Amino acid sequence: MARLAVAAAPDFRQVAVEAYAVNDRMNQILLEHLDPRAWRAKPPGRKGRTIAAIFTHMHNIRRKWLRLSAPHLKLPAQLHRARCTQKQARAALAESAVRCCEMLAYALARPQGRVKNFRRDGWARPWPVGASMFAYMISHDAHHRGQACMLAHQLGFPLLAKAAYGIWVWEKLWRECGFTHPR
Repeated sequence: MARLAVAAAPDFRQVAVEAYAVNDRMNQILLEHLDPRAWRAKPPGRKGRTIAAIFTHMHNIRRKWLRLSAPHLKLPAQLHRARCTQKQARAALAESAVRCCEMLAYALARPQGRVKNFRRDGWARPWPVGASMFAYMISHDAHHRGQACMLAHQLGFPLLAKAAYGIWVWEKLWRECGFTHPR
């Protein structure tokens, strides 16, 4: 009987850290292609965040996760949503993404992938598993990326197809981040 050759499975820890970096590349693409007129435009209706406030929140909540879960890492500077420019948001998100990747790598390398103090948006209960932390962090960014895309569209500044569809070309994104896409 012939034996099937099975390729070695990629290391989950490395793929998770790379996936988080690719997640931030998606944010960068949106910010690169967002019409500057949409940045501070008031959302329809009476309430809601501007796109500037959405991306500022994303960076500042990463700071919170880092402060609580990885106090040994250098904390990026906080952004002020009323004064932050698109360029500043891009740079800050890039920096906080690097720190979050370091935090994830550290957490996932520990026994059972444990994270001592990962706290979600002020909840006092820590999340004990690094993989859950990773899932939460990716979901948080994806949620707010979707908000920003929808808001830009509602404001009359839809993203060009290059950006709207470009965030789904994973192999290219992986390469842009300097990684080989996992098979």
